[in-house]
Amino acid sequence: MLVIIFLSLLAVGIFVFLTPRKYLSVAIAVPGSVVSADRARIFGENIQALYSNLGLPDDLDVIVGTGQLDTIYLAVTDQFNLYDHYKVSEQGNDARIKAALLLKRNSKVMKSEYGELKVEVWDTDKDLAPQLANALMEKLKTIHQDLQSANNHTSLEGLKMAKEKIKLQLDTLDVKTGINGKNNEEYISSHKVLSDRMQQYEKLISEYQLMLDSKPPALVVVEKARSSLWPDKPKRLQILIVTLFLSFLFALLLALVMERRKTVIP
Repeated sequence: MLVIIFLSLLAVGIFVFLTPRKYLSVAIAVPGSVVSADRARIFGENIQALYSNLGLPDDLDVIVGTGQLDTIYLAVTDQFNLYDHYKVSEQGNDARIKAALLLKRNSKVMKSEYGELKVEVWDTDKDLAPQLANALMEKLKTIHQDLQSANNHTSLEGLKMAKEKIKLQLDTLDVKTGINGKNNEEYISSHKVLSDRMQQYEKLISEYQLMLDSKPPALVVVEKARSSLWPDKPKRLQILIVTLFLSFLFALLLALVMERRKTVIP
């Protein structure tokens, strides 16, 4: 039994102590309001109080899903040249992809029990780990910020096209009417309708442009990742204790089986 326990502890101990120690850094954010990119929230009269500045925990589900994609890890890999940091043997795009996979393997994007978004990164460099965690959080924030603004951008382009059509109609009306016909009631009425419509479009365009320029955040970072003073894994003491317990149970079971065989075989 002692030999089995000793050999188990020796093998696991060599593996554990040869494994590089990794430091954990965590960035935390809460969801921004999904209606923060809605024009009515800012320009609607007496409606601002109906909206919260923060979103709901369920709003984080789609962001957590984005955190499982390779997009953000590839972007951060390029930003920090992680193929050099991880010392991958591949070259070119293969090196980039492998480094991104290693970053993804050493990272976790999750929703906490308190409804917060947590980005965790483990790395052998305690000063690089928080930089990677903050960069991943920033990439997630930027992606969903752009998605929130996409509808406003489409609406803005449509309004600009509509404004140009109204302007063309005004020019056509002036040409057809001529100088002498501008006192005509029909011309005055048609020109007023088109001018009022032009003003409405100009107002809407300025409002949508302001929403695009302001870019309401999809995530509000409440705590940036910091360097850890102590490594997080491997947890050497805990692993050795578990190994000791399991090897003892295995050795005891093996001893009982052998003892039973001795009593059965004459």
